[in-house]
Amino acid sequence: MKQILIVGIGAGNPEHMTVQAINALNRADVLFIPTKGEAKSQLAVIRRDICDRYVTRADGRVVEFAVPVRQTTGRSYDQSVDDWHAAIAQSYQRLLLEELAPDQTGAFLVWGDPMLYDSTIRIVERVRALGTVDFDYSVIPGITSVQALTASHRIPLNLVGKPVQITTGRRLAESFPGLAETAVVMLDGEQAFMAIDDPEAFIYWGAYLGTPQEIVLSGRVIEVRDEILKTRAEARARHGWIMDVYLVRKGADFDA
Repeated sequence: MKQILIVGIGAGNPEHMTVQAINALNRADVLFIPTKGEAKSQLAVIRRDICDRYVTRADGRVVEFAVPVRQTTGRSYDQSVDDWHAAIAQSYQRLLLEELAPDQTGAFLVWGDPMLYDSTIRIVERVRALGTVDFDYSVIPGITSVQALTASHRIPLNLVGKPVQITTGRRLAESFPGLAETAVVMLDGEQAFMAIDDPEAFIYWGAYLGTPQEIVLSGRVIEVRDEILKTRAEARARHGWIMDVYLVRKGADFDA
C-alpha cells in the first residue's frame, strides 16, 4: 500500500525542522513540493533548501506541482474554499497515481503545522474518499507561525491562568476584546485590527516569520495600527505576497 507523510516544516526558517520531520523526509521515496506562481516562488525555494539540507538518501525524487488558484468571483467564501480544495484533491490524486509506485512513500512538505489552519489533511481525506488510490497516511507536527511570532516578540502566548483564542480576521470582532483576553489572528486579508479602538489593547504583529524578510511590530493597537497597515502594504508590494499573523491582548497576568 502507498504511504503518505504530511510533514510540518515550520514557519519559514529551515532550522525549525524537527528530528521527526527530517527522518520522515528521508523515509520518502518522493517529495512533493507545491509551487504557487512566480510571486510566491520563495515558498518553494525554502522547501527545496530544506530538502537539500536534510535529505540524505540518494534514491529519493522531488516532484514539483502547481497548486490550483482559488476562484472567488461569484462564490461565497465557503463555496470558493470548497471548490478550491476539490481542485487540489484532483491534483493530489494525479500525483499519487502517476508519481508514486505501489508500496512507495510520498511526503508533502506543509508550511507551519498541518493541524493549524492548514487544509492538507482535509484534502488528503478527499482523495481517500474518491476511492481511486489505495493509501494510508501519517502526520508529523511542525513549528507553527504562532510559536515563531511569540518567540520573535519574546512574549508568552497566554496570560497566567487565562485562555487563548485562535481565530481569523473575519471572526475577530466576535470575541476580542469583549470575550477573550488574548486572540491570535490568522488569515486576515482585511486587517481586522484596524477596527480595534480599545486603548488598552496591544498587538504583536509579524510577517515572513522565520525568513530573512521577517518583520515584527508591536505596541498599543491604536498607536501602531497605521504603521502596521503601511508596513504590510509596502512589504506585499515589494515581495508580491505576504504571510502574516498577529496576537492581540488586553489585560495582564494576575488580573482579576
